[in-house]
Amino acid sequence: MIKKFAIVVALLVISGCHSVPEGVTPVAGFDKDRYLGKWYEIARLDHSFERGMSKVTAEYSLQEDGGIKVVNRGFKADEQAWSEAVGRAYFVDNDSVGHLEVSFFGPFFSSYVVFDLGKDYEYAFVSGYNTNYLWLLSRTPTVSDALLARFLRQAEEKGFDTEEVILSVQN
Repeated sequence: MIKKFAIVVALLVISGCHSVPEGVTPVAGFDKDRYLGKWYEIARLDHSFERGMSKVTAEYSLQEDGGIKVVNRGFKADEQAWSEAVGRAYFVDNDSVGHLEVSFFGPFFSSYVVFDLGKDYEYAFVSGYNTNYLWLLSRTPTVSDALLARFLRQAEEKGFDTEEVILSVQN
């Protein structure tokens, strides 16, 4: 009985990590080739794996297996050192929908949901599998006040705690 319960709990946890937060819809018409390249983190909700980092970037490139290589990099001022995490991502349904699963730790994947995207792929609003994970990414190290306000407004409407959003330092 305990073994069956553990299996059910494990399956729920794994499937939950591929979910999309209520009220968040992945963008349709997603073009993975246009999404590849370097992105600057403009804003985020705090979490342990980026805590205290500045100059955070994400670099996406195509892998031989059709997946996407993910290289996240940031500077830890308290250690005076750069930190880098390399992972991989795959589309959950198909590559025309901005919903991927990403892994930095072996077989464990979590949702990466692009829910707003500039028409020229100049910015992206991204969430995780729940409203604890949120990012504003840009092709440039800064964005306009209007775009930041739009990001915060949309995030709040979708249930994210925008009072906890951290503005990233890029310089």
